[in-house]
Amino acid sequence: MTDLVTMTAIDKHFPGVHALKRAQFDLRSGEVHALMGENGAGKSTMMKVLSGIYAPDGGTLRVNGAEVKITGPRAAQALGIGIIHQELALMPDLTVAQNIFIGREPRNAWGVLNEAKLNAAASALFAEMRVEMDPTAEVRGLTIARQQMVEIAKALSFQSRILIMDEPTAALNEAETNELFSIIRRLRGDGVGVVYISHKMDEIMRISDRVTVMRDGAYVGTVQSEGTPIETIISMMVGRALDQVHVEIPDLSAAEVALDVRGLTRGRMVRDVSFSLKKGEILGFAGLMGAGRTEVARAIFGADPRESGEIAVHGKPVQIASPRDAVNAGICYLSEDRKHFGLALGLDLRANVGMASLSRFSDSLGRVDDAALGRVAQDYIASLAIRTPSDRQEVRLLSGGNQQKVVIAKWLLRNCDVLIFDEPTRGIDVGAKAEIYRLLQSLAAQGKAIIVISSELPEVLRLSHRIAVMCEGRLTGFLPGGPQTTQEQIMRLATARDALNKGEAA
Repeated sequence: MTDLVTMTAIDKHFPGVHALKRAQFDLRSGEVHALMGENGAGKSTMMKVLSGIYAPDGGTLRVNGAEVKITGPRAAQALGIGIIHQELALMPDLTVAQNIFIGREPRNAWGVLNEAKLNAAASALFAEMRVEMDPTAEVRGLTIARQQMVEIAKALSFQSRILIMDEPTAALNEAETNELFSIIRRLRGDGVGVVYISHKMDEIMRISDRVTVMRDGAYVGTVQSEGTPIETIISMMVGRALDQVHVEIPDLSAAEVALDVRGLTRGRMVRDVSFSLKKGEILGFAGLMGAGRTEVARAIFGADPRESGEIAVHGKPVQIASPRDAVNAGICYLSEDRKHFGLALGLDLRANVGMASLSRFSDSLGRVDDAALGRVAQDYIASLAIRTPSDRQEVRLLSGGNQQKVVIAKWLLRNCDVLIFDEPTRGIDVGAKAEIYRLLQSLAAQGKAIIVISSELPEVLRLSHRIAVMCEGRLTGFLPGGPQTTQEQIMRLATARDALNKGEAA
């Protein structure tokens, strides 16, 4: 293998923040090199330096052995460096081929677009990747996984030999992840060097050759993926060994039913779903992407209208036609997309914590007692260990794990009895994940009734007292939590088309 990239003693400052502290990284041809660290460790900043988005304040950068100054993204592209961001940057109304060659379309002598040549060039790229893709298809009709293939083709169209992938599987199911990994392996076989950024430890160990860990903007170390225990990498990331969070199944035989759902139906995505949830219970919802788990949660919460079904809270039937009705009934929903549906990113932590409970802090004229709200926000900062300079910090500047804690604080202040967590640790680093797990277990111990929807089977097994499995809008079975249940058992139910008999649904 030859060295494609060598970054040495890289420094980067932002106002009040020393983001990179003499950090280092190297990439060889024909390897997948994982870059890991907690949120705020400096991974993305390091890669933005490599891709020309940020200019370093110090250090040296070599590409193919030659020292370079990368003055911007175009300069990086010219050096064969491509980056695929977690938030894909495609134009949905254009075709696949048009997205790949935007601004570089082949034209004839009169400036007219040569569609045939454009589509042929895109087809050649997909043939090189060994992927079947219609270059004339509109991007908006593609799955996220297919859109990522377009982004990869776009990067390769610049003759990229260095490919940076930031959380590429965040929105993919297992089958789509496997397809992406097949492409990455082909690229590696062709001599492309891939920088792979992810919080998913199992993926890192499957796909990477080496792992470099950063912490607090500094380089910690590099290890070979093969033969290195996951616990070693975690310890490098967080600076300590993490306590393992294992599910302890409480005896809930005498516990009150907090939520009872019967015959919930909404189109093909929610079909005759029935289950109960007890106080102090964590009920995990598992299934493949598109199984209907999120749709069940949104129908219960009133975010989507249901066609039929009955909902009871603490044994009393409730009519839920909107999220306001759900909150008034003591049900809250923490969306998988917290930035769009859980937070007001431009407001500070204090305002976000209080936004669902403003009536408690307002007088008859609608004036908010800001000091009282501030005291409550400080209490939650302490009790949930939210890392922030103050309660006046804009939540957009917090890490993913701390943003999630702010959403939790908002609903705890509202004193909801039923908490629905949809992908609670998506985009959160391993240290923050352990904190969220402990928090959920603590809430259950306090008597809260909790639903956890997760696409990560180890997470479902690690947290749940009981597991509900869905396939194609139907509940196909329930499994006990704890070590007696395996991922294979969950997957069998997640691919079963036969729905569970109603009598077994409780």
